[in-house]
Amino acid sequence: MKARKFICLTFLLFAFFSFLSSRTQEEKPWLWSLDRIKQAVNKVRAGQDLTPTEWPGGARVAVGLSFDFDAETNALRDNNLSPGILSQGEYAARTALPRILALLDKYNLPATFFFPAVTALLHPQSIQAILAKKRHEIGLHGWIHERNSLLSEAEERDVMRRSFNTLKEMIGKNPAGIRTPSWDFSPSTLKIIRELGLIYDSSLMADERPYEILEDGRPTGVIELPVEWIMDDYPYFGFDRYSAVRPHISPEDVLSIWKAEFDQAYAEKTLFILTMHPKYIGHRSRMVMLEELIKYMKSKGDVWFATHEAIARYVKEKGGR
Repeated sequence: MKARKFICLTFLLFAFFSFLSSRTQEEKPWLWSLDRIKQAVNKVRAGQDLTPTEWPGGARVAVGLSFDFDAETNALRDNNLSPGILSQGEYAARTALPRILALLDKYNLPATFFFPAVTALLHPQSIQAILAKKRHEIGLHGWIHERNSLLSEAEERDVMRRSFNTLKEMIGKNPAGIRTPSWDFSPSTLKIIRELGLIYDSSLMADERPYEILEDGRPTGVIELPVEWIMDDYPYFGFDRYSAVRPHISPEDVLSIWKAEFDQAYAEKTLFILTMHPKYIGHRSRMVMLEELIKYMKSKGDVWFATHEAIARYVKEKGGR
């Protein structure tokens, strides 16, 4: 009797571990069926190109200047409480933001500032300084710059809702759009964006032109204003003394890249989205470079500078060639 029970138990354990092994094998991407691959890649996809036939005022190109106001949140997210590291975040609010706002004032330009909610709570005076200009936009950028693809759907929904409600209370209206922290996008992110009623996202990289996001092949009505790492100041100017992130590139070299990108956007009559971070771009030599870029773009004459919200609303109404 004991031998029979032992044999039965052994068989059940063998069957159980065989089942687990088969499931593990099924989860290996190189063993996926084509249907499984298509299901994965089609979860969030680029839809119709929404570049309009003409931008407002007959402009050839739309320019969206944006600043991800991370401040101390990157360090806090990683539980790095070093005063030295946190001081780099403080620099964003204390020194960089006044410089950025002064430069935008000089040329009467609008911009979009994406705020993690914790940054907004730590630096409410920065929110007020931006709102006082009455031409800038404040958008969502997570709670504490969390990596949302590492969260469960429930956790991601919780932090996005808290972020939304915090900014709504501080700016006096619903935020219109989001840039996910680190441009991270989980399989649940788009669903939550739609639940919050956001008009646009600016985190994906399927194009340089504005497009409608598809979910499982179906139009969502959510506008994507695409980003790209070469159009971000961090890869050029970010610095981490404990890792290999120690770039050596001059502002002049970055200016040449961004001018070339703008020139092509201008030639194609489409969109130029530039992502910057106050704690990186806000240093003196880099602000000189940014001003040179602004002067170059303005010299064309037929350029529409707008917030991300204004661009998204316009292409939603007028877009599609």
